Amino acid sequence: MRYSYATHLACSSTGQPHELSKLHGLSSANKPLLARYDLEALKHRVSRAEIASRAATLWRWHELLPVPDASYIVSLGEEQTPLIPLLNSRQPRGYAAPLVKDEGRLPTGSFKARGLCLAVSMAKFHRVRRVAIPTNGNAGAALAAYAARAGMEAFCFCPSDTPEINVREIAAQGAAVWRVNGLINDCAKLSPEGAATYAAYLQAAASDRIKPSDKVVLFNCATGLKYAMPDHAETMDVGAPLDAEAVRRKLRAH
Repeated sequence: MRYSYATHLACSSTGQPHELSKLHGLSSANKPLLARYDLEALKHRVSRAEIASRAATLWRWHELLPVPDASYIVSLGEEQTPLIPLLNSRQPRGYAAPLVKDEGRLPTGSFKARGLCLAVSMAKFHRVRRVAIPTNGNAGAALAAYAARAGMEAFCFCPSDTPEINVREIAAQGAAVWRVNGLINDCAKLSPEGAATYAAYLQAAASDRIKPSDKVVLFNCATGLKYAMPDHAETMDVGAPLDAEAVRRKLRAH
């Protein structure tokens, strides 16, 4: 059985296909690339029971992630985070208690760990030795941690107002950190220049490696609710913003 059922990458705007086995940044339309999967084949080969029998980690969903083989996994223990019902909260009549998904239990303390785990694992597959990212803090900490785990060099570009504790966390894990006189979009402009100078792979452009982690949030919710998905759900970010709109779209689609 195949470890991953990813077949190719596609431009999120035009749908233009790209080879999964080659290293890419953005598409020719300057848009993120998204991994596509052979879902028809997968649904006949993997059951919910089999998934439930696996360890409750990010990698229980490996068929729906782009990493082609377990030997490329760079892991710090990405456990399935819990759904915690707020039973003592006030709620309108007929409404269930709100649920909080505690992403702070992931390595490096934020949901960014899940995405950068995938990104660095794919970087390992492509034999990348240096990685770079523009960051306000959490993503840089995650990249630094996973790069260190993989034996890669990491370069992080932070806006000038990034809290000192975040900068120190990134540096403590071995990454080179630059404070940029500007905002995160200014860091994003500088990152390609730094990546070119240091022959680094620009993670910020590698959405095909990071975005699959968003759907794992939905998968975790589904298993946490024993696949009894609600007819209607509202999601709200607390702390660093997850791609909540992407999760909402997936909820509506499923």
